Amino acid sequence: MSVSTPGMSQNLSDRSDLSDRSDFDFPMITIRNAVKKFGPVTAVAGVDLDVARGECFGLLGPNGAGKTSLVRTIIAASPLNEGQIRVDGKDVTRQAREIKANLGVVPQEDNLDPDLTVLENLLVYARYFDIPGGEARQRALSNLQLFELHERQKARIDELSGGMKRRLMIARALINRPCLLILDEPTVGLDPQTRHLVWQKLRSLKEQGVTMLLCTQNMDEAWHLCDRIAILNEGKVVALGAPGELVERHGGDLILEARPDPEHRSQVMEKLRGFDFQEIEDTLYIFHGDGQVLDEELKLELGIVAQHIPTLEDVFLRLTGRTLRE
Repeated sequence: MSVSTPGMSQNLSDRSDLSDRSDFDFPMITIRNAVKKFGPVTAVAGVDLDVARGECFGLLGPNGAGKTSLVRTIIAASPLNEGQIRVDGKDVTRQAREIKANLGVVPQEDNLDPDLTVLENLLVYARYFDIPGGEARQRALSNLQLFELHERQKARIDELSGGMKRRLMIARALINRPCLLILDEPTVGLDPQTRHLVWQKLRSLKEQGVTMLLCTQNMDEAWHLCDRIAILNEGKVVALGAPGELVERHGGDLILEARPDPEHRSQVMEKLRGFDFQEIEDTLYIFHGDGQVLDEELKLELGIVAQHIPTLEDVFLRLTGRTLRE
């Protein structure tokens, strides 16, 4: 698969050897034929991706699609079986320590230290990066101010709301001034007001040049924050592009939901030949576009119950399926 990064002309066939180029010839993340296996299970199946510097790049996919496995290889927490990944021009296999020194990671699960205050959580974390005490305190206070937590610096973690904890985890991840920020479901479980506040702060970071890799199942979040999105399914990239481009390319003009009479279902399905649709139990999801026209008689036979303009969520479901996964 040949992948283009905005502002860069590239041909993957000409770039199979990534070892002889200077760091800044590369995007922030360069992935070539990445394969990750767990015994007989292939979690990541030959992924090629680039993430440009200063970009907010989204990874979307259902449970088990390979998102977490791919991210763990990017942050040098899990070794590749095949392929190559470079972060800021550095090879994850040979230069893991240098990569981790310039990463900020916000995990989905809260791992703040409950025995420390808000400020102490940041100061202790700064020690892992050998940041001098005075500088660490200055950065910590600045980050707390950015995420509107300055007045809670002496509070214990169990005194914070869920939204405050998420903001604190992002503030902590920025203590080493990373060139790449990895965010795993950064607003999961937050109320709408807090979610929009976090989005605002993340957009501000992007404007300052921070590259972000966002793993999320919140389609609104991906739509509002991401410059480009890769949708993963069964370990492979099944779609790549800007959110609006993906909707235009895969969503059609209109999506119809229909529940035809069971007695005439097979005849109705026959008449739908030439239309793109998904069948989930008793419901048909018909992707109406490209000048296609359903005649009035067929509309009545279909038993249309709803219709709407396609969204990113519709694209996600179309490409990854609508059935439940564990």
